[in-house]
Amino acid sequence: MEMEVSLDELPSALLATIMTKLDIASICSLASTSSTFRSCAKHILSFLPTFHLLDIAPSGELLRPLLPPNRSLKSLKVDCGRLDDSAIPVLLKPSLHELCLHNCADFSGKLLSEIGTRCKDLRSLYLGSVAEKRGRAIHINDLEELLSSCSQLEALILMFDVSLFLRHNFARVWASASEKLTSLEIGYISAVTVTELLSPNLGSHQSLNPVQSSVLPRIQKLCLSVDYITDAMVGTISKGLPLLTYLDLRDAPLIEPRVTFDLTNAGLQQINQLGRLKHLSLVRSQEFLITYFRRVNDLGLLLMADKCANMESICLGGFCRVTDTGFKTILHSCSRLCKFKVTYGTHLTDLVFHDISATSLTLTHVSLRWCNLLTNHAVYSLASNKELKALDLRDCRSLGDEALRAIGSLPKLKMLLLDGSDITDAGLSYLRPSVINSLLVLSLRGCKRLTDKCITVLFDGCGMLELRELDLSNLPSLSDNGVLLLAKSRIHFSELRMRQCPLIGDTSIMALASMKGDEAGWHGSSLRLLDLYNCGGITPLAFRWLKKPYFPRLKWLGVTGSVNRDMVDALATSRPFLHVACHGEELGADPYDISDGLYTHDYDEVDEFEQWLLEADVNSEDEEMGDAENNEVLAV
Repeated sequence: MEMEVSLDELPSALLATIMTKLDIASICSLASTSSTFRSCAKHILSFLPTFHLLDIAPSGELLRPLLPPNRSLKSLKVDCGRLDDSAIPVLLKPSLHELCLHNCADFSGKLLSEIGTRCKDLRSLYLGSVAEKRGRAIHINDLEELLSSCSQLEALILMFDVSLFLRHNFARVWASASEKLTSLEIGYISAVTVTELLSPNLGSHQSLNPVQSSVLPRIQKLCLSVDYITDAMVGTISKGLPLLTYLDLRDAPLIEPRVTFDLTNAGLQQINQLGRLKHLSLVRSQEFLITYFRRVNDLGLLLMADKCANMESICLGGFCRVTDTGFKTILHSCSRLCKFKVTYGTHLTDLVFHDISATSLTLTHVSLRWCNLLTNHAVYSLASNKELKALDLRDCRSLGDEALRAIGSLPKLKMLLLDGSDITDAGLSYLRPSVINSLLVLSLRGCKRLTDKCITVLFDGCGMLELRELDLSNLPSLSDNGVLLLAKSRIHFSELRMRQCPLIGDTSIMALASMKGDEAGWHGSSLRLLDLYNCGGITPLAFRWLKKPYFPRLKWLGVTGSVNRDMVDALATSRPFLHVACHGEELGADPYDISDGLYTHDYDEVDEFEQWLLEADVNSEDEEMGDAENNEVLAV
């Protein structure tokens, strides 16, 4: 007679060994299933080396039992969107080597000084949005305590505005930074401050070493967002950081820059004088003003190309006066180039890629957004690179079905972005059978000739696909019928965007809520992001399908708040870990930024985890949603 062994009879050491192989969300999910696992989870949380929880933003009350005293903890990553200074003792452990704290808007500068006091052995630090909430502040002394105390720091990312610090003390404070610091990224800093920070010591121009810098001499990777990219700044960076291999500069001018506050051919010539750079990104954003690098032309790129032999990745944004000659020179000078990105290449044409097959280039990532002069011929030339994994052709409006025919020959393609192109339903058939089977990300936003038939063409009879992210936004002919076909495909999408589709209505939400995997897989919709902003047919009825148990894994939802404000508020209350956006903002970070490589998600399973954290009464949630629904009926 066979004896069944219950979980309670398994050795606790064996259970602990198994659970230590899991991530935090999975550990807590197991803890919600039995008292045995709950006890084991409580035990192993005291010696786990890593704690990563970025998919939800826990409150201090929920986080405290998950972070008991733990001398073995080396890596901590948390979304701090619901935390403030009171959580500092819980978060900061002396044993940490890696600390990553996102969305720290409600923290003050005390967070920086306390990190310096409590976490002296840090090697890597990421801080996002510190003190951005009204009433919070950071003092220069807080930064000084952090930099002077963390003497082992190798990588530092400060994703907030450091221009708030006093300029006359800023360089002095950085002089105390770790000598081991090799990677620095700053969310916003003025060009003048960068120049002063990296300028050589007084009198060093008479030194035998003309590139000696007073601070940060070992920096190899530098990423900065500034007010203006200027000749003075890039010249100082090139001279002051002789070991630099990775340079990423982005600006967003508020007014049209004067010549003294702009990048010119002379400044471009100063970049990479030692020939060490492997990655270069120079981007002028149009976030506040439609503006370009108007003082750079082909000559500037020709001068820079002399030192580009070792380049592996180049990103150029806003070079409106550079023509085919300049871009082609870069491609032919960089024999090791594998990632090539150009945005707002207003003079870039098919000729840049005409003879690319004759070069030794093996391009894996190509982005040519807002290059409106490109046609299908350019895509045919690019398709000679069979190693392409990511292809971004957004807003290249002259591309059509012949471009899809060429793309259909790329067997390793993982990301394809075709927003705003002139493709048709029939043209999408070229993506079958090979490309559709390899894709992880597909964006067809604003391809206005597409109809419901595109769903059948792409997915009918394809079986289980690897596709995880699909963007069908701004398709005026996409209707509920198309979404029904999509639901029948049983593809495990994690992100689905269908904003600005006037024919999408309640039926679509019901169909998506009912999606299930195959017999061997999970059940319930796999969606973590669903964007339905300004879909014309959605009524308050649809909100009944947006509460649990439907969409159990949903973390981001875009809707039109004006449909019913009470319903939106009730939904946010009943699902506190769901981020509801109702003002038209794009959900999440830019998912299609391929400057640093192929964009991928590492999703955790956290639906049971939420249940374990909340221990909420489902009836109370239903009552809140029910009250909102009743109010809607009364209003009618």
